[in-house]
This record gives sequence, C-alpha cells and structure tokens, in this order.
Amino acid sequence: MSSPSLSYAAVLRAPHARRTFGAALLGRLSYGMVSLSLTLAVAGATGSYAMAGAAVALFGLAVSVLSPVRARLIDRYGPRRALPPMAVAYALLLAALALVTARHDVPAAAVAVLAFAAGGFPPPLGPVMRTLWSDLLPDRRLLQRAYSLDTVAEELLFVTGPLLAGLFAALLDPAVGVAVSAGLVLTGTLALVSSPVARSRTREAAAAGDDPVPRPRAGSFGGLGRPVVLAAGIGMCLGALGLLVVAFAARRHEAAGAAWAEAALSVGSAAGGLAYGSLSWRVPARVRLPLLTAAVAAPLAVAGAAPDLYVLSAVAGVAGLFVAPALTTAYLLAEESAAPGGRTRAGTWVNTAFNTGSSAGAAAVGQLVGRLPLGWCFAAAAAPALLLALTALARRGRPARS
Repeated sequence: MSSPSLSYAAVLRAPHARRTFGAALLGRLSYGMVSLSLTLAVAGATGSYAMAGAAVALFGLAVSVLSPVRARLIDRYGPRRALPPMAVAYALLLAALALVTARHDVPAAAVAVLAFAAGGFPPPLGPVMRTLWSDLLPDRRLLQRAYSLDTVAEELLFVTGPLLAGLFAALLDPAVGVAVSAGLVLTGTLALVSSPVARSRTREAAAAGDDPVPRPRAGSFGGLGRPVVLAAGIGMCLGALGLLVVAFAARRHEAAGAAWAEAALSVGSAAGGLAYGSLSWRVPARVRLPLLTAAVAAPLAVAGAAPDLYVLSAVAGVAGLFVAPALTTAYLLAEESAAPGGRTRAGTWVNTAFNTGSSAGAAAVGQLVGRLPLGWCFAAAAAPALLLALTALARRGRPARS
C-alpha cells in the first residue's frame, strides 16, 4: 500500500504540476479529436471514403516518420523555443484543412498535400510532458505514479476526443472539429511553454547541447530496445483487435456492439493504470514490462472463442487492465535509458513504435480476416506480442551489447 506522501494527490501537489499537466492535456485533446474529424470532413467534402482514408493515412505517415526529428529539436533547443513554431504551423495547416473541407467538390490533391504537410508539425506534447514529469518529480516512486496518471489521462482523451468530433459533426459540420483541434493544440502548447518548468527545461537544453540518444535496433532487448520493441508488440496486438472486434460483431449482425468491447478495453486500461501507479514494485521494470506485455496479449489470443459480444467485451476488459501499466513501464524504461538531453527522443521512440505497431497490426490482420477462422485471427494478432515478451524474458539476464 502506498503512503499519502506517494499518492496521486502528491504528484499534483508538486510545484507547477497542475498548471503544466492541465496545459498538456488541453493540447493533447486535439489529437483525440483530429483523426475522426479529418475523416468525416474529407469524406463530406470529396464524397469519397477512399480519399478520406488516404488523407488520414498520409497524415499519420508524416506524424510517425517525422516524430524523431521533432523530438530531437525539442531536446536540442528546449520546449519553449521548439514547441511554439510547431504548434503554429500545425494549427495553421489544420485551419487550412478546415476551410478547404467546409466546401464541396474539393480537389483531392489539395486535401492530400495539406494532410501530409499537417502531419509533419504536431508538437509532441505527450513525450514533452513525460520529460517534464521527470524534472518535476525526482523521486522515482512518484515518477511512476505520474507516468501512470499521464497514461490513463491520455487513454481517456482518446475516448473523449472522438465523442466531441462526432458531436461537432452532428450539430455543426465535421470541419468545425478540425478547426477546434487547431485551436486546442495551439492554446495548450502556448500554455505549456509558459510554465516555469518548461522554461527551466529550455535553459538546460541550451546548456547541454545535443546529447546523443542510441537508436533502438530491431530485435534489441537491451537499453532503449526493450521498451521500443515491446511497445510495438502491444501496438500490433491492439491495432489488430480494433478490426477483429468489428468483424466479430458484424458476423453476429450486431455491428454497433463493437463499441462495447472498445469501451471495456479503455475502462480496463484506466482502472489498471491507476492501480498500477499506486503500488510499489520490487520486480525490476525490465522484467515487469515483458510480463505485462504477455498479460495484454494472452487474453486476446483466446478472445475469438467468446460465444458473444458480452464475453468478448469482458475479455477485452481483462486485457485492458494491463495496457496502461505496460505503456507506463515502457516510458519509464525509456527515460532510464536516455541521457538527460535526450529524454524526449527516447519517449518518442516508444510512442512511435506503439503507433507504427498499431497500424501494422491492423493492416496484417486485415489480410487474414476472411481467409482464416476468426478465432485463429485473434490468436495470430496476439502472437507477436507474446513471442516478443517471451524472448525478452529469456534474455533478461544477459548484458546488453553496445
């Protein structure tokens, strides 16, 4: 049991914590809204769901490919100098997309170019906030609680964001959701960089210069490689699950019921993350992470055998209990592996690995649905994460090679 001095309230009582965290959450709400808003806006403006899918894919590709570049700029120049130009450019490009998609018969090329350009500039507020947490809370026990709180809050933002996007689309116009996303990210970013802790981080970055961060190698389970590889495995598992749940529900003529499984996963993740962060652990993080990864994947491997959506939702909820704890541990390990001037990049590698894995998992399982029984598809979706977790556990005692 944790003492009151190590509670979530203690995390938020740290000087400037509430102000900084609140600003980061405001900006990050934009990322929960933008994908659905952009999809609906482009589909409405072009009359083509294929074009909407292509625009979102181009946007996501630019976000993922250029994430390490943006993170390096922040580590090199500090958040106060690097974040505002990114936020302004991103907000302007989203505003342009909102204006363009507010009309009908929009040229597809213009939408594609704007979407890809916008994906190049999103300020990485999540990795920056996790770096600032390590400045705010030198006690690593409190840092674990802060990372858990951060991960759970982010999970809830990605539940709330699509609901807001749907509300704007239903009551006003999908393009309004894109415009609001622009306003949120700009407001949140400017509020974040005005925090004293962000100013302090900028001064330290200028003094430290450009500290090198080792790039994670494929198949590496030492240093930064372990959290990055396992985060990719978790992403693959969850990305595939989103599609498999829809297929499972559609075969039972209950397509709308897929939302229950997704909601159960999110609720489980939030509950598990809060519980995980409130406890003190003797098992090292490098061992906890593969165990948590296996705990996410194992229930999903057998989820296809569920007799109905209620049981499937319950299984998804059990798996969800370990999602936020696994990601929290991955971010902690990444932070431990990085030099003081490279922590934003280290966290960004984990974030990028998870997102890339999610896209790859959805694409791969999409090729299996209809060719294999659905139960086998669930097992195949969980297999990479399980294999990576077992490999990491098998190598836990070996020293990492440089």
